[in-house]
Amino acid sequence: MKIVAPAGNMERFYSAVNAGADEIYMGLKGFGARRNAENFTLEEFKQALDYAHERGTRIFLTLNTLMKNVEIEFLYQNFKALYEHGLDAVIVQDLGYFRFLKENFPDIDYHGSTQMTAANHVEANYLKSIGFKRVVLPREMSFEEIKKIRENTDIELEIFVSGALCICYSGNCYMSSFIGGRSGNRGMCAQPCRKFYTSSEGEKGYLLSPKDQLMSFEEIKKLKEIGINSIKIEGRMKEKTYVHEAVTYFKNLIDGVNVKERVSSIFNRGYSKGYFYENRENVMNKNYPANTGKPIGIISGKELLLEENVMLGDGIIYLSKDYETLGGDYINRIEKKNKKEKFKTAQKGEKIILINAPKGAKYVFKNYDKNINDDIESKLKNSGKKKEISFEFIGKEGELPVLKACAVNNRGEKISAEIKGENPVEKAAKRGAEKENIIEKLSETGETVFKVKDCNVYIDNNIFLPLSVLKQMRRDVLEDLRKKLVESHRRILGEKEIYRIPVEKDKPKNCEISVMVTNEIQEKTVRELGIKKIYRRGFDVARENNLDRINLNEKLATNLYQVLENKNNDVTVGWNLNVGNIYSLNEYGKIPNVETVIITPELNFEQIENIGKVPVRKALLGYSKLKGMYVELPIFKDGEVITNEQGDNFVVRKNELRNDEIYFEKPLNVLSQVKRLGKIGIDEVVIELLDETPEEIKFILENIDKKENSYSPYNYERGVF
Repeated sequence: MKIVAPAGNMERFYSAVNAGADEIYMGLKGFGARRNAENFTLEEFKQALDYAHERGTRIFLTLNTLMKNVEIEFLYQNFKALYEHGLDAVIVQDLGYFRFLKENFPDIDYHGSTQMTAANHVEANYLKSIGFKRVVLPREMSFEEIKKIRENTDIELEIFVSGALCICYSGNCYMSSFIGGRSGNRGMCAQPCRKFYTSSEGEKGYLLSPKDQLMSFEEIKKLKEIGINSIKIEGRMKEKTYVHEAVTYFKNLIDGVNVKERVSSIFNRGYSKGYFYENRENVMNKNYPANTGKPIGIISGKELLLEENVMLGDGIIYLSKDYETLGGDYINRIEKKNKKEKFKTAQKGEKIILINAPKGAKYVFKNYDKNINDDIESKLKNSGKKKEISFEFIGKEGELPVLKACAVNNRGEKISAEIKGENPVEKAAKRGAEKENIIEKLSETGETVFKVKDCNVYIDNNIFLPLSVLKQMRRDVLEDLRKKLVESHRRILGEKEIYRIPVEKDKPKNCEISVMVTNEIQEKTVRELGIKKIYRRGFDVARENNLDRINLNEKLATNLYQVLENKNNDVTVGWNLNVGNIYSLNEYGKIPNVETVIITPELNFEQIENIGKVPVRKALLGYSKLKGMYVELPIFKDGEVITNEQGDNFVVRKNELRNDEIYFEKPLNVLSQVKRLGKIGIDEVVIELLDETPEEIKFILENIDKKENSYSPYNYERGVF
């Protein structure tokens, strides 16, 4: 089982490699689901590839965002440069972008991002059938579901085991997008889940903020036993010390060493096992949303009864009874109650005096552990991942000595280098060379990137072999092997015609009006008002354990499983499948029963028009109290309203699976522009109902293409970043 580590810049990259990460995911500047991370220039990325390939580490490029038409071909040259330089794999979310890359760059591994929300074996097998090598399962999967998926697919599976949790399914969160045009699907999430909310039930706090995830020995053992291929650490925005410690910790667990975790001493906003077990009561932290550190006690006046050890140089922060940050400090003196002398350390259970404690402080957290950070900094200087090699040395009297070195590159290919000495081997005048001594000297690889796993020596008896000759041959063969290892990952694409789908302007359409209903009363109302095409709401995600709850007779498919297994031959793909470019529309058009696709409401009108002519009908949301989140937890009561600090209201609805769906109170409404939508090539305008009354529905439908329908376009005018 491999460790997949994050790297947001070169410093963190070196930290991940040298801690022993098998695989690292990284982004190019301006692309990927962490566009706010520092990320890498093209030259830095190439440098990282060579460094990793020398040491046997694989590198993945994150292109796990939704792409607009104009962006898909824009990245071609940069991707080509990395492809030819030896990039090991690419992580993608957008099916259309996957097809563009796959057709142009076939000889590379493609991984399905967790943002695809492939949460069952049917979807996993489909992704394999179209060319994916691996799928990253959603963080919301329980162990039993992961196990069931593993038993029913042979595609590689990757599981998150550490780091931040999104409260909403990745890829199905639109809060940031609809509030302010910063799309999580485009790597620009403003993290509304980490903001302060007030509930209509009187609750206040960070009501959407989950703890981070941190699995331990038992969970890793279970994943290893069922044959999971890779475990993933989240954290491209986190520091090098966090990356190094997390990789080291999980490497020990995979090797069967149940070490004490120290990750929570470096970054901590509370930790849980996430969704791994069915009991998920401990996932949320509504008190504070950021890295606050580990709680070390409750302060009374200036006195603190320690719940953790402290030492000089530790960093602490003070919080009020409401977890408001009141300030912070480094411990530069330790004074214990009723003792006059000064101390360098204090232990759990002792009471210390904090003379700088601010008024109103209640909780004290340690957000910098000097001992642990010093230890990691020391390891960062001294540690280094090395590539295993084998040596073969031949020394025959009267012939040139031969040293051969072999290693296996990231593609499983055997790479060899061979060097011969300058002078023939001579007979020893006194004591001859011994095999054990030769093996010992050849194994002294020192500061090189290699370590010797096997060394076979074949020599004649009583030969003379100077130590200087052995050292020089070792240096030369290892340098040659290093170069060959790096070069073995190169590809030559050559001159070939670029696969692309030309954009052809679509003709104007007469828009059909369809309605998505939530209940029987709404359906009866819209039928009486003459609507022929009526949809029923479905679930955004088809979890492995809920497949029997997915309605395969419903023509509207709101998850990929429902698309693939649908019983109808005129299926409409829901907008939450994030389809927004000509390539992805063409890709869905290849699925035999797909007739219509509702385009993502994250595009503006110009971008929608620029998609052009496609082999499916194009639909668009005309009215909707937009769904901002699909949450696998029952956090709120049905009908509860939560309000952010800007005064925006969101309504919570429980679906039949008892999941929370969070909707915007203010609806999107462009029904006054139906003729305009037809002119830009839209075949169908969808009205998505939530809790609207028959009277409200009648008003909406009777005022289509009239100014009485209040114009509220959300992203249709502004677009998203």
